[in-house]
Amino acid sequence: MKKATAFITAGALGISFSGALMAADDYITLASTTSTENSGLFDAIIPTFTEETGIEVRVVAVGTGQAFEIGRRGDADSLLVHDTAGEEKFVADGYATERLNVMYNDFVIVGPSDDPAGIRDSETVTDAMQRIAESGSPFASRGDDSGTNRAELRLWEDAGVTPQGEWYRELGSGMGPTLNTAAGMDAYTFTDRATWVAFENPQDLTLLFEGDDALFNQYGSLLLSEERHPDLKHDLAAQWHEWLVSEEGQQAIADFEVDGQQLFFPNAE
Repeated sequence: MKKATAFITAGALGISFSGALMAADDYITLASTTSTENSGLFDAIIPTFTEETGIEVRVVAVGTGQAFEIGRRGDADSLLVHDTAGEEKFVADGYATERLNVMYNDFVIVGPSDDPAGIRDSETVTDAMQRIAESGSPFASRGDDSGTNRAELRLWEDAGVTPQGEWYRELGSGMGPTLNTAAGMDAYTFTDRATWVAFENPQDLTLLFEGDDALFNQYGSLLLSEERHPDLKHDLAAQWHEWLVSEEGQQAIADFEVDGQQLFFPNAE
């Protein structure tokens, strides 16, 4: 009797249940960076987009390298990442049809307040990196093929340093956990400014180096290839992609602040 009742109830609700399924399908999966997630940006801007379009955005926050892999597999509908060279290659390889500048901020180097490597006095980020390596001071690296990790490795190369040895710790973790580890071991680390400003457990860490043009950090949105992955929600993803660079989207990004500080600067062309 209970089974029959359950069957009849499901049948009676079939129409409204189907409607709920259709409504629930109005979402996209966005593969993006831990910096955009940890900073609180998405909590601030996605509700505005959803209110305007009715489209929900479900974020998978990973390193940029992992986001590229998710996109190559067709396991996300859209990408918002920060490795311009990698993004351009992603388009050239046919995984995306368009890349657009969305916003930028910058990278900074943080470390113990007593600054054993003396990077406060550095005039360039190259000099700062060399001082850290020469002093053998502990350095916590994300080591996760993220956009931040890729930028860090380029800077070591520019400094003529091969980071290795006991002083250099590759963690394989996101920016928040890396900052926590750096704080716990009094180590230097390389971070995007947004995650640093939003970070709530600095302990003895302080911002020690900033301002070099080489620390510029550009974010881009990628429109994935319909030819390569026809089953993705391309129409919904295109609305998100276009909204990010629209006047409304750019204003939402500009309006996002933490402790009165703007963390991302819109620069759609």
